[in-house]
Amino acid sequence: MGTTLQVDIITIFPSMVRGFLEESIMKRAAERGAVTFRVINLRDFTGDRHQSVDDRPYGGGPGMVMKPEPFFKAVEAARGVARDAPRVILMSPQGRPFSQALAAELARAQHLIFLCGHYEGVDERVAQAAATDEISIGDYVLTNGTLAAAVVIDAVVRLLPDVLGAKDATAEESFQDNRLEYPQYTRPENFRGLRVPDILLTGDHAAIAHWRSEQSRQRTRARRPDLLIQPEADPWPGSGRLPSSEKS
Repeated sequence: MGTTLQVDIITIFPSMVRGFLEESIMKRAAERGAVTFRVINLRDFTGDRHQSVDDRPYGGGPGMVMKPEPFFKAVEAARGVARDAPRVILMSPQGRPFSQALAAELARAQHLIFLCGHYEGVDERVAQAAATDEISIGDYVLTNGTLAAAVVIDAVVRLLPDVLGAKDATAEESFQDNRLEYPQYTRPENFRGLRVPDILLTGDHAAIAHWRSEQSRQRTRARRPDLLIQPEADPWPGSGRLPSSEKS
């Protein structure tokens, strides 16, 4: 096991993320020492008795905007235990689109701090001076950034060494080498007249690998042709890793 990744989540909804961190892969990753989680309540860094984290926008307009002071104070507190300069990630629909490649990039960090907004948005000075990154998980709007942060954390943590337990567990997944995964089957061989492809029953590993590669190529072309125009690190290896599909 390498260096433990420190992940801090700054949010006004601590209970929303704690349950997620205490289940399944996230729980096992923490137990194995691959990652340490801290959930930080943004309201703990407010200066009034109402613990206000938002105010009316300058210039008018609907809704409320989250204030900069609590975010800056919370980030400064989280940085206090950092071994190195952390990546401070503001979840934002205006951010860099999240991808498997970005998940792999973040998995190499030592300390990640996630800033989760709410209401009409976050004061621009948080993005300018407190955050190092802005990330979006898609072209839609959520009630708050806590759920978006959970998506990114899940994708990142499962890439940490030994978290999934199998050496090649993440090698054949969605969006590796910009391809979707080939179709997967398990028992029974015949379910309601729907049969497992004969090739998978042959035991011929070379033929199966070729079939999977072709299925992956065809599925990507049919369902996500946009992926085919993106640059590839290792396009269609003849043997070894095969491209893969969405695990949700």
